[in-house]
Amino acid sequence: MMITDEELAIAAAQAGAAVVRAMYGAPLERFAKSAHDFATAADIEAERTILDVIRTARPDDAVTGEESGHTGPDGAERVWLVDPLCGTLNYAAGGMLVAVNVALRVGSDVTAAASADPFAEEVFWTDGDRVCVRRGGVDEGLAPSPDSRLVDVNLDPPFPNEPDFLAARLLADPGFGERFHPRVLSTTLTLAWVAAGRWAGYVTDGHLRDSVHFAAGIALCRAAGCVVTGIHGQSLHTGAGGLVVAADREAHAALLALIGKQALPEG
Repeated sequence: MMITDEELAIAAAQAGAAVVRAMYGAPLERFAKSAHDFATAADIEAERTILDVIRTARPDDAVTGEESGHTGPDGAERVWLVDPLCGTLNYAAGGMLVAVNVALRVGSDVTAAASADPFAEEVFWTDGDRVCVRRGGVDEGLAPSPDSRLVDVNLDPPFPNEPDFLAARLLADPGFGERFHPRVLSTTLTLAWVAAGRWAGYVTDGHLRDSVHFAAGIALCRAAGCVVTGIHGQSLHTGAGGLVVAADREAHAALLALIGKQALPEG
């Protein structure tokens, strides 16, 4: 029997997570990607392992990997989006806050996704309808909750909406601290935590369509029933871009109000 897309996403994410876990703490070669960005040997090996799993099961699909770029048929209807180690800077410094993200886009929709935590040995997954966390082979359904009041704000550039919006200013707003508990964890694992009810929200700037970093987490949050919009409350991947995810409408409205305070007056 052919493996389903969601089970393939889970298997691929788990395979990548096993590599990340096994290589943790060892001296790792770094490969410069820009003046302030790099990949490690763990990123490269985890992506190679994930792609092997996907290509074995779905040889006709295309893949876009964080490190290897696009491979497979041009214009393919089915494209796997792979981020083998989200939180490379955390990992290279000896931190464990990282994620392994795998998502399948069919046409314009992400229909299956998995985000694995290599060190907690959890994998959050969705088939577009169900959303669960798998631990020790057992699946548990997820439901978002605002109760923790924890909101993660991504401070990694670029910031295309500056000066009208700057994430660092959001953290400095007294109203933000009164309503929420700010966190800056630098990994999209926190999107899975919003879907799971552990975090109340997530905010980032940027243009995220087909992002290997964000596709899996966005799919998890949507399937869980979170409120998911662009930076100003618009439909995702439109207008100014960005991403605001919240566990419920009240938390989402509060985040949009805080973001709206940053907008410069016209003229």
